[in-house]
Amino acid sequence: MSSSLTKLGVAEARAGLIAGDFSSEELTNANLAAMEAGRGLGAFITPTPDIALERAHASDVRRAGGEALGPLDGVPIAVKDLFCTEDVLTTAASHILDGFKPPYESTVSQNLRNAGAVMLGKTNMDEFAMGSANITSHYGPVKNPWKLDDGKDRVPGGSSGGSAAAVAANMATAAIGSDTGGSIRQPASFCGIVGMKPTYGRCSRWGMVAFASSLDQAGPMTKSVADAAIMLGAMAGFDAKDSTSADRSVPDFGAGLGQNLKGLRVGIPTEYRIDGMAPEIDDLWAQGANWLKDAGAETVEVSLPHTKYALPTYYIVAPAEASSNLARYDGVRYGLRVEGEDLDDMYEATRGEGFGAEVRRRVMIGTYVLSAGYYDAYYVKAQKVRTLILEEFQTAFQNVDVLLTPTAPSPAFAIGEKMDDPIQMYINDIFTVPASLAGLPAISVPAGLSGDGLPLGLHLIAKPWDEATLFRAADVLERCASFDAEPTGMVG
Repeated sequence: MSSSLTKLGVAEARAGLIAGDFSSEELTNANLAAMEAGRGLGAFITPTPDIALERAHASDVRRAGGEALGPLDGVPIAVKDLFCTEDVLTTAASHILDGFKPPYESTVSQNLRNAGAVMLGKTNMDEFAMGSANITSHYGPVKNPWKLDDGKDRVPGGSSGGSAAAVAANMATAAIGSDTGGSIRQPASFCGIVGMKPTYGRCSRWGMVAFASSLDQAGPMTKSVADAAIMLGAMAGFDAKDSTSADRSVPDFGAGLGQNLKGLRVGIPTEYRIDGMAPEIDDLWAQGANWLKDAGAETVEVSLPHTKYALPTYYIVAPAEASSNLARYDGVRYGLRVEGEDLDDMYEATRGEGFGAEVRRRVMIGTYVLSAGYYDAYYVKAQKVRTLILEEFQTAFQNVDVLLTPTAPSPAFAIGEKMDDPIQMYINDIFTVPASLAGLPAISVPAGLSGDGLPLGLHLIAKPWDEATLFRAADVLERCASFDAEPTGMVG
């Protein structure tokens, strides 16, 4: 029975708990066993079995007394190690946060806890969320559970690769990740799951380890679109502790699931057809448009000419914000300290040893573009281009309700490939970055397999605060694609 329990999504697990088919402790133990069996994937930095079983038991007691907390009561989930968790090691996958156990809980993880969710553990990630392959973690790379006969381990995507691998391999019913330039959606595509980034400000950033404050946003990583809607409903909400949190009510995100798309207008951006993209991805994109048309939608070609500048804009804005945010890691207050001859020497030694190569690279880039003589030439200009990208989206959304694109320009590649070429690594985000720069809600849905048998995702972008329409369209893609392939490295 334990194997079948680990295959359940959020909605199925919740239904089974309500019906009394199994207890939260049984469900949690099944997932903990799968986590142990799947340790070789490297998906978790810090498993928390004692906390999980304690919360599962408490959930069963509540349910027996008719006092279930909320929509996730008793459902076991994984938490990206970017979210501070009270008295539980929180590292952001960096050596510099060795031993850091926050005395507080992030708002998003607290909201999920308030809804009854059971935390299985903290998932591996790219260090400080900087990466698209989950190979920059101080704790080692995460392996994609999807494997081919060539014997090579593949990347799960990043930076939320541990969360994606945990869900894909049936080690967690669902997980949360963070998305700065595609860090939920791209690994969801690589691992064959659903990954969703809400509108910037929909979920509180309080208690999230910051990478780029104007871009970072928490979101769900799940086995279905319906599960993502349930998760987001529990995660979202205004938070006075976060100045970027929007004071907006949380709607029923799943209200439109199961409906057709009659009257919906779907934009197909011409600029997302890039040189070198695999024909199978272009074919899947066309198939996705046909699925939406068959459900009653109308497709419309739209132009977003500044799309080609999105990636360079992102890689100026994000490192600039990172260089500022990461200045706090100095060895004085928490985490790693490497002693030196004086204070400056201690700062240099701690940061030099504590940060990995990719983090150092981005801090250097960010410091450079913010420095005297270059601030106007790079950072200010990038912010102006960012505004133009947003305005183009706003213009497009005057005529369409959602946009359909591929999620990533390729399926998952082998660990070790592209590592020596940062530009090739950065191109993985080419389809996801524009929505992040504009703060728009977006979702990746598994829609097919590559010729080699690896997952490919389709990507939808919606208007600000219109997650309900996004889920409605994504639900149709999911039903039409009927993606039921399973990775060979799956545990349950």
